[in-house]
Formats: sequence, C-alpha cells, structure tokens
Amino acid sequence: MVSADSELSKTRAVPLIFANPACVHHLSPVHLAYFETAPEKAPAIRSAMRILKGMKYFLVTYGCQMNQSDAERIAAVLEELGFEKTENEAEANILGVVACSVRQTSINRVYGRIVAWNERRDRERVITFVSGCILDRDRKKFAKLYDLRFSIEELPQLPGLLATYGVPFVPRHSLASDNERTDYWKIAPLCGSEVQAWIPIQNGCNRFCAYCAVPYTRGREVSRDAREILDEISRLLEQGYRRFTLLGQNVNSYGRDREGSLPVFARLLDDAADIIEKSGREALIHFTSPHPSDMSRDVFEVMRARRAVARQVHLPLQSGDDAVLSRMRRSYTLSRYREIIGWIRELVPEASLFTDIIVGFPGESEAEFENTRLAMEEFQFDMAFVAMYSPRPGTAGSKMKDDVPQAEKNRRLHVLADLLKETAGRRKAGMVGRIERVLVDGIVSPGVYSARTGGLIPVHIADPSAGLAAGMFVDTEITAASPMSLAGRLV
Repeated sequence: MVSADSELSKTRAVPLIFANPACVHHLSPVHLAYFETAPEKAPAIRSAMRILKGMKYFLVTYGCQMNQSDAERIAAVLEELGFEKTENEAEANILGVVACSVRQTSINRVYGRIVAWNERRDRERVITFVSGCILDRDRKKFAKLYDLRFSIEELPQLPGLLATYGVPFVPRHSLASDNERTDYWKIAPLCGSEVQAWIPIQNGCNRFCAYCAVPYTRGREVSRDAREILDEISRLLEQGYRRFTLLGQNVNSYGRDREGSLPVFARLLDDAADIIEKSGREALIHFTSPHPSDMSRDVFEVMRARRAVARQVHLPLQSGDDAVLSRMRRSYTLSRYREIIGWIRELVPEASLFTDIIVGFPGESEAEFENTRLAMEEFQFDMAFVAMYSPRPGTAGSKMKDDVPQAEKNRRLHVLADLLKETAGRRKAGMVGRIERVLVDGIVSPGVYSARTGGLIPVHIADPSAGLAAGMFVDTEITAASPMSLAGRLV
C-alpha cells in the first residue's frame, strides 16, 4: 500500500499496468518529471496517452455532502489524467471509494467493497484507493487492504501516487501549487449534477461533540479563501449551475481561524448572493450545516434581504433535552435553539426547516427522549434526519456506556419518524393551492419532471407538453401534498 506520505522522490521503476505486452514502459516519478520537461521525450508521452485512452475509473461515495464534494475533485484529477468514468465497476481499471467513518453502517460497506475488489485483483490488474472521513483505526486497517490511501488534503499528490503503480503521469494542467493543506480546493470540481454545485468553504471542526468523528477524521477547522469561493461560484454560474450549497462542518464559524483576514459567514453569504443577483441569472444559494451555538441573527437578515439566498435552513437539534445536549457536548440549550427558530419565523417565515436528531445517546431516559419528541412537535420541521446512536472509536461518547438497547433505539426512531409524517404532512398540505417557483432537477420519465422549491421540498410535475429541462426555473401551482413531497402543475 502506498500513502501520500511515501517517499515519492525515490526512483522506482515499475511496469505500466494495462500496457500492451509489446510495448512495456518503465516509468518512475523522476522519469515522469523528466518527460514533462524534455521535448525529445514527446514520443514516450504520446505512447503513455495511448495507453491511458480507454482506461476507466469507478468511484463510490458514502457519507455527507462534504464527501460528495471531495469525490467531485477526486474525479476531476482522474479525468485530468485521462481516465474515463464508468458506473460499471467490472470494467474499471481504477476502483476508488470515498469513505465515511462517522457511521458504522457506512464503514462496513467500505470493507465489503474491498473484499470483492481484492478478489478481482487476484485475477487481473487493477488499482484500488480509499479517501474520505476515516478514523485512525480504520485507516490502519485500510493500509493493508487498499493499494492507495490519501486524505483530501493530499489529493494533489494523487498523480504521483498512481505513478508508483506504473500509471503514466501526463496531466494537461498543473494540479498542485505549493503542497499546502488547502491546495486541493484549487482543483476545479467535476460536478456530478447538471444543476447542483457543492462549494466547500471550510474543512474540519473544532467542536468535538461527544458522538462525532469529524474532528478526528478531518482535523481542526480551516477556512477557504473568500475570493477563491466567490470565483468558483462565478465560474460555475457561467457554466449553467443554478443551485449552490456552501459546505462546512460548521459553516457559521467560517473565518474564525483567520480572524481579521476573512469575512464572517453572513458577509460571505451576502457577497455570494451579490454575485448571482448582479449576473442577471436566476440561481439560489443554500448552506449546510450551521451550529446553533455559532448562529447569529445577521445570517437570517441576509436571507431576508437577498432573493438569491434560498429560504431553507438546516439547523441540527440532535436532542430536545438539555441534559442530553450537555452529555453530547453540544454547548447550547433548548432555549437557545428556540431563540434561533424565533429569528427564522420572524425574518423568513416562509423558510423550510430541516434538522438532525440522534436517539439512544448514552443515558437517554424515556423522559429525556420525550423532551426531544415534544421539541420536534413544537418546531414543526419540514424534514428531520433521525439516526440511532452508534459509538465511534476515539470520541468522548465511546467512553460512555452504550446503555440504550438497540430495540429501544429503533422504537424511538420510529416514534419520531411517525411524528415527522404528521408535522411535515400538515405543513406541506398548507402549501396546496400556492404558486411556488421551483428549479427543475431532471426528467423522471417522458413528460414527468422532478423539481425542488427554494426550500428544497421535492415537487413532481406531470406535463407531457412542457418541454422542461434540468436547470430551468418555473412557476408551479401546488396541487397535492404528501409528508415528504409535493405535486404541481405549470402556470
């Protein structure tokens, strides 16, 4: 297994995998660098490009939007090197996974993948790699299972890592600058959607919530340069993207690691909206996820003032009980959360409200769970992502006794899921008859389109004569509602 901290400067001649037996090349990182600067070696480069032609990669992503964003940059590097994407892993020469150690179910899938891939590697020549949010325990195991392992900060070194396995290194453009931790943000993403663009504004987290692995997998918070963020939005807006999501583990702490040299989050949000509104194009900006402790009223004041800021807020609650929140190390109380909801209802009452909730955290009593149920009923969420607690190695929670039985966790999850159907169902039923401006995501079937409101509520539009396309904004009358989605007709 080769990792990004290997000594790539040492010459290590290895045969090119997938090479024609009649033309076997022996390339090392040193040789490759020589080819890039020596015109007389152009025939070797052309030969390498011929070998790359037709080589394919398969990339599977687990976890949150941040991992999806990372995967788009990994894909960009691979395609810059000449690989073609395939959805059929059986025909891929390079097999990669962006892993998530935050949930055990996700990491189990990663182990399942590599077992099958290594069986294939016994029969044919393929390269496997793993990146993403990975705890140290899993990282050590992956070192023995995958050919390559790298963090997203080490992405600019991926061409050199592949070169140690004989893959020609002939990128069309420079992929790295000075090997700083933030270099990977300079790699333009290969967006996986025609409409949606993920815009990372920071990486890492300083919060160390008791249940969360992110500070251990991604490190401390590092904010991206504001000009770089705004330039990326401008570029993708020109390319036709119409929904932008500012991403971070704690977006509203943006800039605090470089206080004085970066704007606060509300100012960044306002500047991003200004770019869209001055462009004359219609597009929306979302953000996820904020932390209640760092949320400020000025964010919602920007939301009210700027038409380009979507009326949607994802504000993790995690628990409705102060004692549980304290054990979780969430650093806010229910009353503080209630204050923020009050700002939202006052300043942008039309905004949809999403949240995250964990049931069965160590020590959660029936009374404490009941407080969460009551809070969920009070706040009337449009969407709630409810998860059963599972301890993650190395976190503060892993040192607590996981004393809520699995069956009880499952029961509590279903109680909240049923409650969400009621509360979200009532809110969506209240939208019937309204005219909503929606963004078309794609075509479900001939004459049937998927779209979303500015609040990210799914809308299905059936109109065989509409001729809609992904990326179009249209006015739609809501004709029917279910707890999780809407139906509408064009007006």
